[in-house]
Parts: sequence; C-alpha cells; structure tokens
Amino acid sequence: MPTTSTSHTRRWWALVTVSISQLMVALDATVINIALPRAQVDLNFSSANRQWLITAYALAFGSLMFLGGRLSDLWGRRNALIVGLVGFALASAVGGAAQTFGVLVTARAVQGVFGALLAPAALAALTTTFREPKERAKAFAIFGAVGGSGAAIGLLLGGALTQWESWRWCLTINVFFAALSLIGVLLFVESGRGEQRTHLDLVGSLLGSAGLFALVFGLGRAVTTGWGNLDTWMSLVIGAVLIVFFVMWQNRSKFPLLPLRIVKNRTRGGSLIALFITSIGIFSISLFLAYYLQNTLNYSPMKTGILFLPLVGALTFSASLASARLLALVGPRPLVPVGMLLGMMGMILFTKLPANSDYFGHVLPGLVVTGLGLGLIFAPSTASATAGIEPRDAGAASAMVNTAQQIGGSMGTALLNTIAVITARRMACGANGTLNCHITTPATIHGYSVAFWWAAAFFGVGAVVTFFMLESGVPELEGDLLPLI
Repeated sequence: MPTTSTSHTRRWWALVTVSISQLMVALDATVINIALPRAQVDLNFSSANRQWLITAYALAFGSLMFLGGRLSDLWGRRNALIVGLVGFALASAVGGAAQTFGVLVTARAVQGVFGALLAPAALAALTTTFREPKERAKAFAIFGAVGGSGAAIGLLLGGALTQWESWRWCLTINVFFAALSLIGVLLFVESGRGEQRTHLDLVGSLLGSAGLFALVFGLGRAVTTGWGNLDTWMSLVIGAVLIVFFVMWQNRSKFPLLPLRIVKNRTRGGSLIALFITSIGIFSISLFLAYYLQNTLNYSPMKTGILFLPLVGALTFSASLASARLLALVGPRPLVPVGMLLGMMGMILFTKLPANSDYFGHVLPGLVVTGLGLGLIFAPSTASATAGIEPRDAGAASAMVNTAQQIGGSMGTALLNTIAVITARRMACGANGTLNCHITTPATIHGYSVAFWWAAAFFGVGAVVTFFMLESGVPELEGDLLPLI
C-alpha cells in the first residue's frame, strides 16, 4: 500500500508524463508550419495544398476525438495512453521519411488518429488523478500553460530543427517525446478504467466523425475549387446535417458517445466555445506569420521560431496568473471575455503588417497582446470545462475539450487560408484569374490582412458569447465546485 508521500509524488510525476504527451500533441499541430516552405520546395506541392499538412492532422484528430475519449473510458487511461503514444510515434517516423506529398499527408492523418486517443486520455488522467482543490489548481495551471503554449513552442522547435537539421525532424522528433512519455505512463499512471457496463456507441461514432470530417473537408476544398463549386457546398451541407443527426442520436442512445449532460451546463458550454474560437486565432497566427516572416521578410526558420517567443512568454504568464490566483477569486466570466478582447486587439494589430522588415513595430505588439489574451482563455476554460465530471465521463468530457480545440483549429485553418488565398488571387489576377496565376507580395500580405480581420471578428463574437454564457463568481458545476478554489 503506497504511503501518502509516495502517492503524492506519483501524482506529480503523472502530471509530468501527461504534460509531455500533451505538449507533443499540441506542438505537432504547428511544428510543421515553419517547415512548410522547405517541405514545399522538397516535395513540390502547391500553396493551395499546403494547408492539408495542417488540416489532415487536425481533421483526423478532431473528427475522431469523441470516439477516442470514450475508448479511454472503456480501455482505461493507461492503456489508451500506451496505444496512442506507440501509434503516434510510428506515424511520425513514417512522415519524417516521406518522399512524396501523399505519404506525408497520410502520415499526418494517422498522427491525428492516434492523437484523438492520446489527448483525451491525458486530460482524463489529470482530471481523475488530482482531486484535492489546491493540488488541482497547480496541476491545471501547469497543464493549461503547456497546452496553450504548445503551438508556439512548436514554431520554435520547428524553426530550430528545420534550420539545423531538416524539416523531416519536425516529425521524427516525436519518437523521442513519445518514448519519454511512455516510460512515465508505465511507471506513474493508473488505469482509471471506466464502468464495465458502458458500451461503445457505434452509430454515434459514425455520425459524429463523418459530420466533422465533411465540414472541415468542405472548407479546405474551397481553396482549390473556389466557393462556387457544388461539391464544396454539398460537403458542408452534409456535414451540418450529420452533426444535427449526431446530437439527436445522443439524446436517444442508451450509451451515448457524448452524454449531453456534459455540455448542458452554461459555464461548461461557454468554456468549450471559448476554446473553439481561441484555436481559430492561434492557428491563424502560426500559419500566416510563419509564412510572412520567412517568405516576405526572408527570415531563417530558426529566427522565425525565436521571434515567436514573446507569444509563449506572455501566454505562460497570463495562464499562470489566471489559473493560480484570479479564477479562484472571480471565476471564468471576467477572465475569458477579457482574453477574447485582447485576442481581437492582437488580430487587428496583425492586419497592419508591412512588406518591409518591421518586427518590433508591427509583429511584436500583436504577439504580446494576443499571448496575454490566450493565457486568460486557455487555463480557465480548460479547468471550467472539466470540473464536476464523474469519473465514468472523464474521457468523454476531455474529448469535448480537445475536440473544441482541434475542430476550431482545423476549421479555422481551412476557412482563413481559403480567405487569404482567394483574396490574394483576386487582387493579383482579378476576379477571373486562374488558380495558377502569379500572386505578388502585396497581394499575399493583403490576403493575410483580410484573414486576420476575420479572426478578429471571431474573437469579438467570442467575447460577447462568453460574457453572457459564463456564470459570475465561482459557479458550481453539478454539485462540484470549480477545481481552482
């Protein structure tokens, strides 16, 4: 029987373990971004297709998250983490050795499949491991900072690996992260198996996964086909209809993939919306600024990664402040809407990017303001979205958190990249220009600007929605207080 001290130590080592796996999953959504210009030259794929290296990962990740969360409840957190880590590492190794665009995209999609199992299992393990309020506060502060800054850390790591070794190492490095986390899982993470009577909702899995896939695929396809293409709109409509059927089925299913009781609470629903919108913003920053700094300002991959550090620092500072001190005093309502407004201000600052080098005047202010905003959103929203969850639903609730982030990121990337490319194409080539016309630098920057205005609008809407949805003070969630009291 372990002593209290031993149990305490194991909990914190378990936090280190799941934080490493969360960092790997989070940074892998953006680590490829800085490598994209080099990979594009090496494998000879078009700018319109570049988004699929991001979207394929996020699409598989987000569309299978509900299934992955429920599987972690059925198999146990430990087993789900083991399978997810091994599969993620193998897919990363294949992607790092890819010689064609098709193999690389496929490897990214397979990464997403195993990430969909890995991410909810990691968050569920954290949710069920830390029950004491003060320890839970510290754990979520650390986990929130890791998850929130993972995208920016991915840019820095991607820059270093691309410049010093090869863009391929942006994928291969995951083998190291996975091996390190796997050792920790075997040593410190308990099984946490859910109820034995729970069964897998196969119909719900099919409807939810297919619906999310069709939505994101339709948005991504608009880049190459334009918004007037019938197949693009058919994909969007089919996706929306399937999602409606998925929700209806969850009300009827005896063993729902996503128990709707999880999302009916105002604060939890508002937190999930906040994570969804925030992911749109951070993915747009990582994609467009990576291309802007490298292709427009001609900075090296390493320098580009370093120039993203202010975003990481600002995010970590505000996430720690929000989780460890402010949330326990005021609750999520004032923090998240303020974070949204800061995110909107940061996006507006990015709409003024010039064609000449002016990092300190135009890029740095936007990174700092946005980072402060993201920190006020990520940690409180993650904590609020997983508070008061019964152990049997921990995987499903964790899946909702990750689904909101990944689908927000994949849909945001597809939508904003479509807007940026089409806007730039029209400016450079006219409304009737061909898909392969030459796009000038001013046109490209104008495309980025329009996309950032859209991102600012999303943050603005998010500020209003979360202000009215989140509860004032420190609310109760299904009989359990928020974890950061």
